[in-house]
Amino acid sequence: MIIPASSQTTAAVADHYDELDPIYRRVWGEHVHHGLWTTGRESPAQAVDALSETVADRLHLRPGEECVDIGCGYGSTARQLAASHGVRVTGFTLSAGQAEYAASRPMDGVDVRLGDWLVNGLAGASADAAWAIESSEHMEDKAGFFGEAHRVLAPGGRFVVCAWLAETGAGRWKVRHLLEPICREGRLPSVGTREEYEALAEAAGFTVIGYEDVSRRVARTWTICVGRFLKALFVDRETRHLAARGRNRVFMLSLPRLILAYRTVAMRYGIFTLSKTGQDTAL
Repeated sequence: MIIPASSQTTAAVADHYDELDPIYRRVWGEHVHHGLWTTGRESPAQAVDALSETVADRLHLRPGEECVDIGCGYGSTARQLAASHGVRVTGFTLSAGQAEYAASRPMDGVDVRLGDWLVNGLAGASADAAWAIESSEHMEDKAGFFGEAHRVLAPGGRFVVCAWLAETGAGRWKVRHLLEPICREGRLPSVGTREEYEALAEAAGFTVIGYEDVSRRVARTWTICVGRFLKALFVDRETRHLAARGRNRVFMLSLPRLILAYRTVAMRYGIFTLSKTGQDTAL
Protein backbone atom coordinates (compact mmCIF):
# COMPACT_ATOMS: atom_id res chain seq x y z
CA MET A 1 0.00 0.00 0.00
CA ILE A 2 1.09 3.56 -0.71
CA ILE A 3 0.48 5.48 2.52
CA PRO A 4 0.81 9.29 2.68
CA ALA A 5 3.26 10.96 5.02
CA SER A 6 0.43 12.62 6.94
CA SER A 7 -2.58 10.69 8.21
CA GLN A 8 -5.80 11.18 6.23
CA THR A 9 -8.81 10.70 8.50
CA THR A 10 -12.48 10.21 7.75
CA ALA A 11 -13.12 13.76 8.96
CA ALA A 12 -10.50 15.08 6.53
CA VAL A 13 -12.16 13.22 3.65
CA ALA A 14 -15.56 14.71 4.53
CA ASP A 15 -14.07 18.21 4.83
CA HIS A 16 -12.35 17.83 1.44
CA TYR A 17 -15.60 17.11 -0.37
CA ASP A 18 -17.64 19.64 1.61
CA GLU A 19 -15.26 22.51 0.95
CA LEU A 20 -14.52 21.66 -2.69
CA ASP A 21 -18.14 20.84 -3.50
CA PRO A 22 -18.58 23.90 -5.77
CA ILE A 23 -15.42 23.09 -7.75
CA TYR A 24 -16.29 19.41 -8.19
CA ARG A 25 -19.71 20.19 -9.63
CA ARG A 26 -18.46 23.08 -11.74
CA VAL A 27 -15.50 21.19 -13.17
CA TRP A 28 -16.89 17.68 -13.56
CA GLY A 29 -20.62 17.62 -12.76
CA GLU A 30 -22.80 15.49 -10.54
CA HIS A 31 -20.91 12.22 -11.05
CA VAL A 32 -17.77 12.36 -8.93
CA HIS A 33 -15.91 9.70 -10.90
CA HIS A 34 -13.92 9.18 -14.09
CA GLY A 35 -15.39 8.89 -17.53
CA LEU A 36 -14.90 5.74 -19.59
CA TRP A 37 -14.23 6.20 -23.31
CA THR A 38 -14.66 3.42 -25.86
CA THR A 39 -14.47 5.17 -29.25
CA GLY A 40 -12.88 8.39 -28.02
CA ARG A 41 -15.71 10.36 -29.61
CA GLU A 42 -17.96 10.30 -26.56
CA SER A 43 -18.66 13.54 -24.73
CA PRO A 44 -17.46 13.70 -21.12
CA ALA A 45 -21.07 13.29 -19.96
CA GLN A 46 -21.50 10.19 -22.10
CA ALA A 47 -18.20 8.77 -20.84
CA VAL A 48 -19.23 9.29 -17.22
CA ASP A 49 -22.57 7.54 -17.82
CA ALA A 50 -20.70 4.74 -19.59
CA LEU A 51 -18.64 3.97 -16.50
CA SER A 52 -21.80 3.69 -14.40
CA GLU A 53 -23.43 1.40 -16.96
CA THR A 54 -20.28 -0.72 -17.13
CA VAL A 55 -20.64 -1.27 -13.40
CA ALA A 56 -24.29 -2.25 -13.91
CA ASP A 57 -23.31 -4.70 -16.65
CA ARG A 58 -20.76 -6.37 -14.39
CA LEU A 59 -23.39 -6.68 -11.64
CA HIS A 60 -26.09 -8.13 -13.95
CA LEU A 61 -28.66 -5.95 -12.21
CA ARG A 62 -32.27 -7.13 -12.25
CA PRO A 63 -35.45 -5.12 -11.52
CA GLY A 64 -36.45 -5.07 -7.87
CA GLU A 65 -33.04 -5.88 -6.46
CA GLU A 66 -31.73 -4.17 -3.34
CA CYS A 67 -28.42 -2.44 -4.02
CA VAL A 68 -25.85 -0.42 -2.11
CA ASP A 69 -23.76 2.44 -3.51
CA ILE A 70 -20.73 2.77 -1.23
CA GLY A 71 -19.44 6.33 -1.44
CA CYS A 72 -22.34 7.52 -3.58
CA GLY A 73 -21.37 11.19 -3.86
CA TYR A 74 -24.34 13.22 -5.07
CA GLY A 75 -26.35 10.06 -5.71
CA SER A 76 -26.15 10.48 -9.48
CA THR A 77 -25.01 6.92 -10.24
CA ALA A 78 -27.64 5.56 -7.82
CA ARG A 79 -30.36 7.55 -9.60
CA GLN A 80 -29.07 6.53 -13.04
CA LEU A 81 -29.02 2.80 -12.29
CA ALA A 82 -32.31 2.89 -10.39
CA ALA A 83 -33.92 4.49 -13.45
CA SER A 84 -32.28 2.31 -16.09
CA HIS A 85 -32.43 -1.05 -14.27
CA GLY A 86 -35.37 -0.77 -11.88
CA VAL A 87 -33.34 -1.43 -8.73
CA ARG A 88 -33.60 0.13 -5.29
CA VAL A 89 -30.41 1.79 -4.03
CA THR A 90 -29.17 2.84 -0.61
CA GLY A 91 -26.18 5.15 -0.89
CA PHE A 92 -23.65 6.34 1.68
CA THR A 93 -21.57 9.51 1.59
CA LEU A 94 -19.36 11.17 4.19
CA SER A 95 -20.05 14.63 2.77
CA ALA A 96 -22.89 16.70 4.22
CA GLY A 97 -22.77 18.87 1.10
CA GLN A 98 -23.21 15.88 -1.18
CA ALA A 99 -26.03 14.46 0.96
CA GLU A 100 -27.82 17.81 0.93
CA TYR A 101 -27.49 18.05 -2.85
CA ALA A 102 -28.84 14.50 -3.24
CA ALA A 103 -31.79 15.33 -0.97
CA SER A 104 -32.68 18.22 -3.30
CA ARG A 105 -33.12 15.67 -6.12
CA PRO A 106 -35.25 12.95 -4.53
CA MET A 107 -36.17 9.83 -6.49
CA ASP A 108 -38.32 6.86 -5.56
CA GLY A 109 -36.18 3.88 -4.74
CA VAL A 110 -33.05 5.89 -3.95
CA ASP A 111 -32.04 6.62 -0.34
CA VAL A 112 -28.84 8.64 0.12
CA ARG A 113 -27.58 8.62 3.70
CA LEU A 114 -24.95 10.75 5.39
CA GLY A 115 -22.67 8.29 7.15
CA ASP A 116 -19.56 6.15 7.28
CA TRP A 117 -19.74 2.86 5.36
CA LEU A 118 -17.64 1.16 8.02
CA VAL A 119 -20.51 1.69 10.51
CA ASN A 120 -23.38 1.58 8.02
CA GLY A 121 -26.00 -0.10 10.22
CA LEU A 122 -27.46 -2.23 7.41
CA ALA A 123 -28.69 -5.70 8.22
CA GLY A 124 -26.58 -8.67 7.22
CA ALA A 125 -27.44 -10.38 3.93
CA SER A 126 -29.85 -7.54 3.08
CA ALA A 127 -28.53 -6.55 -0.37
CA ASP A 128 -28.34 -8.31 -3.72
CA ALA A 129 -25.59 -6.16 -5.24
CA ALA A 130 -23.20 -3.38 -4.25
CA TRP A 131 -20.73 -1.10 -5.95
CA ALA A 132 -17.99 1.29 -4.89
CA ILE A 133 -16.84 3.70 -7.58
CA GLU A 134 -13.63 5.44 -6.48
CA SER A 135 -14.54 5.41 -2.78
CA SER A 136 -12.41 2.58 -1.38
CA GLU A 137 -9.35 4.82 -1.74
CA HIS A 138 -10.84 7.08 0.96
CA MET A 139 -11.30 4.22 3.45
CA GLU A 140 -8.82 4.08 6.31
CA ASP A 141 -9.72 0.45 6.98
CA LYS A 142 -9.76 -1.30 3.62
CA ALA A 143 -10.18 -4.72 5.19
CA GLY A 144 -13.24 -3.35 6.95
CA PHE A 145 -14.50 -1.91 3.64
CA PHE A 146 -14.51 -5.36 2.05
CA GLY A 147 -15.68 -7.03 5.25
CA GLU A 148 -18.77 -4.85 5.55
CA ALA A 149 -19.65 -5.42 1.89
CA HIS A 150 -19.42 -9.17 2.44
CA ARG A 151 -21.58 -8.95 5.57
CA VAL A 152 -24.30 -6.85 3.93
CA LEU A 153 -24.53 -8.89 0.71
CA ALA A 154 -26.69 -12.00 0.58
CA PRO A 155 -25.11 -15.27 -0.57
CA GLY A 156 -24.64 -15.04 -4.32
CA GLY A 157 -24.47 -11.25 -4.09
CA ARG A 158 -22.26 -9.33 -6.52
CA PHE A 159 -19.84 -6.52 -5.75
CA VAL A 160 -18.04 -4.26 -8.23
CA VAL A 161 -15.19 -2.01 -7.13
CA CYS A 162 -13.75 0.70 -9.41
CA ALA A 163 -10.50 1.82 -7.85
CA TRP A 164 -7.48 4.06 -8.28
CA LEU A 165 -4.55 1.67 -7.99
CA ALA A 166 -0.81 1.96 -7.67
CA GLU A 167 1.42 0.36 -10.26
CA THR A 168 2.70 -2.96 -8.98
CA GLY A 169 6.35 -2.50 -8.08
CA ALA A 170 6.32 1.27 -8.63
CA GLY A 171 9.80 2.72 -8.32
CA ARG A 172 10.96 5.17 -5.68
CA TRP A 173 10.63 8.24 -7.92
CA LYS A 174 7.02 7.43 -8.83
CA VAL A 175 6.11 6.83 -5.20
CA ARG A 176 7.83 9.97 -3.92
CA HIS A 177 6.76 12.44 -6.60
CA LEU A 178 3.45 11.02 -7.81
CA LEU A 179 1.71 8.40 -5.71
CA GLU A 180 2.43 9.61 -2.17
CA PRO A 181 1.59 13.26 -2.96
CA ILE A 182 -1.62 12.20 -4.75
CA CYS A 183 -2.66 10.35 -1.59
CA ARG A 184 -1.82 13.30 0.64
CA GLU A 185 -3.35 15.98 -1.58
CA GLY A 186 -6.47 13.95 -2.38
CA ARG A 187 -7.17 12.83 1.20
CA LEU A 188 -6.55 9.17 0.42
CA PRO A 189 -5.46 7.16 3.50
CA SER A 190 -3.83 4.64 1.15
CA VAL A 191 -3.74 3.39 -2.43
CA GLY A 192 -3.21 -0.29 -3.12
CA THR A 193 -2.14 -2.44 -6.03
CA ARG A 194 -4.34 -4.89 -7.89
CA GLU A 195 -2.78 -7.76 -5.97
CA GLU A 196 -3.38 -6.10 -2.60
CA TYR A 197 -7.04 -5.43 -3.42
CA GLU A 198 -7.61 -8.99 -4.56
CA ALA A 199 -5.98 -10.34 -1.40
CA LEU A 200 -8.20 -8.14 0.79
CA ALA A 201 -11.32 -9.18 -1.11
CA GLU A 202 -10.50 -12.86 -0.81
CA ALA A 203 -9.65 -12.51 2.88
CA ALA A 204 -13.13 -11.03 3.40
CA GLY A 205 -14.68 -14.09 1.75
CA PHE A 206 -15.22 -12.88 -1.82
CA THR A 207 -14.37 -14.76 -4.98
CA VAL A 208 -12.68 -12.60 -7.61
CA ILE A 209 -14.48 -13.40 -10.85
CA GLY A 210 -13.15 -10.59 -13.01
CA TYR A 211 -10.67 -7.75 -13.30
CA GLU A 212 -10.16 -5.17 -16.05
CA ASP A 213 -7.51 -2.47 -16.29
CA VAL A 214 -9.18 0.50 -18.03
CA SER A 215 -6.48 3.08 -17.28
CA ARG A 216 -6.09 4.21 -20.89
CA ARG A 217 -9.84 4.55 -21.31
CA VAL A 218 -10.32 6.82 -18.27
CA ALA A 219 -7.15 8.94 -18.34
CA ARG A 220 -8.72 11.71 -20.48
CA THR A 221 -10.76 12.66 -17.43
CA TRP A 222 -7.90 14.63 -15.95
CA THR A 223 -6.90 16.67 -19.01
CA ILE A 224 -10.54 17.70 -19.34
CA CYS A 225 -10.71 18.58 -15.64
CA VAL A 226 -7.56 20.70 -15.84
CA GLY A 227 -8.92 22.62 -18.81
CA ARG A 228 -12.23 23.27 -17.10
CA PHE A 229 -10.53 24.23 -13.85
CA LEU A 230 -8.28 26.78 -15.56
CA LYS A 231 -11.31 28.27 -17.28
CA ALA A 232 -13.18 28.44 -13.98
CA LEU A 233 -10.27 30.32 -12.40
CA PHE A 234 -10.78 33.11 -14.93
CA VAL A 235 -14.55 33.38 -14.71
CA ASP A 236 -15.55 32.33 -11.19
CA ARG A 237 -14.62 34.19 -8.01
CA GLU A 238 -15.46 31.28 -5.68
CA THR A 239 -13.11 28.96 -7.57
CA ARG A 240 -10.30 31.52 -7.31
CA HIS A 241 -10.92 31.90 -3.58
CA LEU A 242 -10.86 28.15 -2.89
CA ALA A 243 -7.77 27.68 -5.05
CA ALA A 244 -5.91 30.46 -3.24
CA ARG A 245 -7.13 30.21 0.36
CA GLY A 246 -9.14 27.02 0.81
CA ARG A 247 -8.16 24.45 3.40
CA ASN A 248 -7.97 21.82 0.65
CA ARG A 249 -6.34 23.97 -2.03
CA VAL A 250 -3.39 21.56 -2.11
CA PHE A 251 -5.59 19.20 -4.14
CA MET A 252 -5.14 21.50 -7.14
CA LEU A 253 -1.53 20.28 -7.33
CA SER A 254 -2.76 16.75 -7.91
CA LEU A 255 -4.52 17.63 -11.17
CA PRO A 256 -1.33 17.78 -13.30
CA ARG A 257 0.24 15.12 -11.09
CA LEU A 258 -2.57 12.69 -11.98
CA ILE A 259 -2.06 13.31 -15.70
CA LEU A 260 1.61 12.40 -15.34
CA ALA A 261 0.83 9.43 -13.10
CA TYR A 262 -1.37 7.90 -15.79
CA ARG A 263 1.13 8.61 -18.56
CA THR A 264 3.94 6.95 -16.63
CA VAL A 265 1.64 4.06 -15.57
CA ALA A 266 2.34 4.84 -11.91
CA MET A 267 -1.43 5.15 -11.49
CA ARG A 268 -3.75 2.42 -12.71
CA TYR A 269 -7.54 2.23 -12.80
CA GLY A 270 -9.07 -1.16 -12.22
CA ILE A 271 -12.57 -2.64 -12.18
CA PHE A 272 -12.96 -5.67 -9.89
CA THR A 273 -15.96 -7.97 -10.11
CA LEU A 274 -16.50 -10.00 -6.95
CA SER A 275 -19.01 -12.59 -5.78
CA LYS A 276 -20.12 -13.73 -2.36
CA THR A 277 -20.49 -17.50 -2.57
CA GLY A 278 -21.45 -20.24 -0.14
CA GLN A 279 -23.30 -20.00 3.14
CA ASP A 280 -23.55 -16.68 4.97
CA THR A 281 -21.72 -16.85 8.29
CA ALA A 282 -21.64 -13.11 9.08
CA LEU A 283 -25.26 -12.36 10.06
